[in-house]
This record gives sequence, C-alpha cells and structure tokens, in this order.
Amino acid sequence: MTDFRTKVLAIVKGIKRGKVMTYAEVAKRAGNGKAARAVGAILKTNYDPQIPCHRVIRSDGTMGGYNRGGGKQKLAKLKKEGVKLT
Repeated sequence: MTDFRTKVLAIVKGIKRGKVMTYAEVAKRAGNGKAARAVGAILKTNYDPQIPCHRVIRSDGTMGGYNRGGGKQKLAKLKKEGVKLT
C-alpha cells in the first residue's frame, strides 16, 4: 500500500458520523491537493466497512461514485446520518 493511499484511508476513517469531506479536501490533507481524482480511485477500490467512503463527496456538493450501491445509496446513508445536502 502506498503512503498516499494509507493517508487517504486514515483520513476518511476519521470522518465522523454526520460529517462529510470533499475528495479535494481529503487529497489536500493527505499531502497532495491536486490528487482529488486519485482519492476517488482509492475509495473506489476500498471495501473495508470500517472506512466510511460514503462520507466523501464532490466539491460541487454532488455525491460522486460509491462502490457499495451507487450515488443513491450514498445519499441515503448520508441522510440517515443527518447530513444536510442541498
């Protein structure tokens, strides 16, 4: 596992219930603010239920992908957690 991937997964694991971060925010915290797409690629291949990938959204506020049921499932999980999205 690469250092960047390890950092990304640790950051996402730390996102609290009811909160979200953008792919760009995760990339910046992991050390490369220009790697938002790489964050998406990392999360797309993550199936660890301990890492809440559904809490990472696009910078424009839209869902983006979700490898455990698609955008509708991602939105449903966030709503269940109390996230208010426009």
